[in-house]
Amino acid sequence: MIRVVVVDDEALVRSGFRLILNAAGDIEVVATATGSAALDEIGTHAPDVVLLDIRMPDVDGLTVLGRIRRLPEPPVVAMLTTFDSDEYIAAALRAGAAGFILKDTEPGQLAHLVRTLAGGGVVLSPKVTRSVVDRYLDSREDPAATASVGRLTDRERGILVLVADGLSNAEIASAVHLSVGTVKDHVSAILTKLKVTSRVQAALLAQRAGLLTGDDR
Repeated sequence: MIRVVVVDDEALVRSGFRLILNAAGDIEVVATATGSAALDEIGTHAPDVVLLDIRMPDVDGLTVLGRIRRLPEPPVVAMLTTFDSDEYIAAALRAGAAGFILKDTEPGQLAHLVRTLAGGGVVLSPKVTRSVVDRYLDSREDPAATASVGRLTDRERGILVLVADGLSNAEIASAVHLSVGTVKDHVSAILTKLKVTSRVQAALLAQRAGLLTGDDR
């Protein structure tokens, strides 16, 4: 069972997400909260995934994200937003969010996105593509990022491209014919070599290095 906490200032959003996700069978919304109560609920229920509103009146979503990321064993966090042009998206991704989900995502897609998050994947709401990430980043190749990616083996670079495509560990394992455990080891090595703390940060660094438009695609 995938345990989820939904953090949003609107009661209707919280109840709607609870209703949709609990109907999936393999997902349980163990708590919902406003931003100010988020850390208490997360500490009490130890969720696998947190869906966190990026804009809240009582406390900013980016502030809550930073506090969650400082927990000893932080859950996976995806940001909830109303607009795909939200100016906070880049900051959230750089701060360690595992992606973002539009609040008007089709209900049938929501459970799939949560499963992807729980499996270690990166999620972008179905209405958006990699171009959303690119839009918030300097498109020029970054020499420092190129040098970092250069420390990876050929196998690791190939897996990094799949991580950037949003694949879970199981999906990567199937694509490259390795065990899930071996893929986890490779991903851990990639994060260590790139000196980043999340898969999204690794994907953004790969983008800045030009890896996602090169021969590895």
